[in-house]
Amino acid sequence: MTVRIRVAGDRLTLPSGRTVRCAIGRSGYSLEKREGDGATPIGIWPVRHLYLRRDRMPQPQTALSILEIGRDDGWCDDPGDPAYNCPVKLPYRGRHEELWREDALYDLIVVLGYNDDPVAAGKGSAIFMHIARPDYGPTEGCVAMKREDLVALVATLEPGSDVEIVGPAESAAP
Repeated sequence: MTVRIRVAGDRLTLPSGRTVRCAIGRSGYSLEKREGDGATPIGIWPVRHLYLRRDRMPQPQTALSILEIGRDDGWCDDPGDPAYNCPVKLPYRGRHEELWREDALYDLIVVLGYNDDPVAAGKGSAIFMHIARPDYGPTEGCVAMKREDLVALVATLEPGSDVEIVGPAESAAP
């Protein structure tokens, strides 16, 4: 099942056909994503699983497997590290980001299978769908939306789902 996401400016179309506001990477879209470039990668990416902060929100309705985020969960974004673009346990010696955050952005995360089969050093890491900032500020390359919209999206996903991210030129196509 492909969940087609069309983005025009700051709009994302959910599988139901409803259009919602979203945020993408600060550098827009890219067919040649690189670590740290702030771009959202164009392509079709398999949905791997969900991460959830159970202390902050109830389990959403979904057929996907859910992993609980703990205080020691991180994601390696160090291209020179053997665990690049993989979850890690903190503390971790390589560069990483923390999944347990003070803000609500990672209370619910859809992990996309970008650059993970196989992993290529430097091609980008941690491409997620997650909760947007209140002002819908840009991401580091992820796709972010309002919590309620993300919950609605995960209810439509199932094992084997793919997410297609199309560039701005294609997003206006009928």
